[in-house]
Amino acid sequence: MNAYAQAQSAYAPATAPTRTARRAEYEVIARISHRLKKAIKDDDFPALAAALYENNKLWTTLAVDVLNEDNLLPDDLRARIVYLANFTRLHTQKVLRKEETAVPLLEINAMILGGLSGTGEQK
Repeated sequence: MNAYAQAQSAYAPATAPTRTARRAEYEVIARISHRLKKAIKDDDFPALAAALYENNKLWTTLAVDVLNEDNLLPDDLRARIVYLANFTRLHTQKVLRKEETAVPLLEINAMILGGLSGTGEQK
């Protein structure tokens, strides 16, 4: 490869688009939601427990993030996210005890995905 070709290659636009933070959040929530939905459909309790763990970890991370005083989200939205994280934690415990279904957790994730996509509904 000659110098011209190397320079052109070095300064050419990247072929992979850069993901935004919003898109990355969307992808994580969508992946976890897919795992939850599949475990429910397959009636696979070990897979459901693993997906619930990931979902709970996600919501804990979101709550910690919005509780940071440097978070720029409006206070009412931050409070709603903390509420949903707490609900998710408590509901997950009920699902693991087989007292409830995981469907409400999927519905919450779907609402968040709708908000992240800007459409108000899950893609």
